[in-house]
Amino acid sequence: MCRDVAWGRGAAPLAGGAELLFDGVKKHQVTLPCQPEPWDIRKLLKWIKQNLLKERQELFMEGESVRPGILVLINDADWELMGELDYKLQDQDNVLFISTLHGG
Repeated sequence: MCRDVAWGRGAAPLAGGAELLFDGVKKHQVTLPCQPEPWDIRKLLKWIKQNLLKERQELFMEGESVRPGILVLINDADWELMGELDYKLQDQDNVLFISTLHGG
């Protein structure tokens, strides 16, 4: 299944330096490659890590998930209400990553 997914939409969704991990790009509109099984957030994060995350992966990811301090919204709803890593992506889903980590 192929999926059109937007991530990073909203008011300064990758700001405060987080956008530097993605080559300075704050918004991404992607068409995920076709595959036999449906795309879920777990597979999306792996794809983001392999294709978009340019440096310091440890600041965005921990294991197969986002690191603590990264809020994930799927269509403006907390991903914890949507099934977290197991949420099956739908066409035109909007996935937003917000860093709540701040330097001192």
